[in-house]
Amino acid sequence: MLNHPIHERLIELGLTGMAKAFEEQRRSPDLEALPFEDRIGLLVDREAAERDTRRLTTRLKIAALRQTACVEDVDLRTPRGIDRAVFAKLVEGRWIDRHENLLVTGATGLGKSWLACALGHKACRDNRSVLYHRVPRLFEALALARGDGRYARLLKSLGRAQLLILDDWGLSVLTAAERRDLLEILEDRHGRASTIVTSQLPVDTWHGAIGDPTVADAILDRLVHNAHRLQLTGESMRKRSAKTITLDGQPEH
Repeated sequence: MLNHPIHERLIELGLTGMAKAFEEQRRSPDLEALPFEDRIGLLVDREAAERDTRRLTTRLKIAALRQTACVEDVDLRTPRGIDRAVFAKLVEGRWIDRHENLLVTGATGLGKSWLACALGHKACRDNRSVLYHRVPRLFEALALARGDGRYARLLKSLGRAQLLILDDWGLSVLTAAERRDLLEILEDRHGRASTIVTSQLPVDTWHGAIGDPTVADAILDRLVHNAHRLQLTGESMRKRSAKTITLDGQPEH
């Protein structure tokens, strides 16, 4: 049998995973003892794994998460007000299928952004589309898009993501244009997709942070009424890390 042409043909067909597995089998005489179906199964499994990896890489690139975080690394031992059962359900992700939202609030340094990115990473692993934006930068991008004709396209991409992460919400009172932008985003997503919002402000102060009472009512109605909440408490994780510096100058984990 002409082994090399088979390898090249698999690559030409875009079956790079099968091509790699084929070469591995060709160089492993022990695998010759396996039944034909088992050897084919190994090729197919390798191709499926390679495609899953490529899709995940693409989803993570599009998501542009601010931090490299995984839910498996979330520290649930440090007292921060995170209920293990609630967090387990968030990790499971069915709330995203139900198009529900998540509000993560608490003082600076408690890991709000990190938690949001960890849940975003898990959503990518679960084959869901994710977008991450810091709210101040997002409003700047929308203002620029409005001026150069990309506004509708940007709004469409924000509305299409299965999970949108809006980080650092409420750092300043919204302008009229920002209020309109936020309402448009949430209106497009309401009942169709899920949104994570992180903020230093308690949820009951968000009405004032929006600025206009009428628009605030509309925004909060679309964001808060079907939302899960994580209210983080305790000591700043950054301060805690600074206190646990070891003798070699490295933080303990």
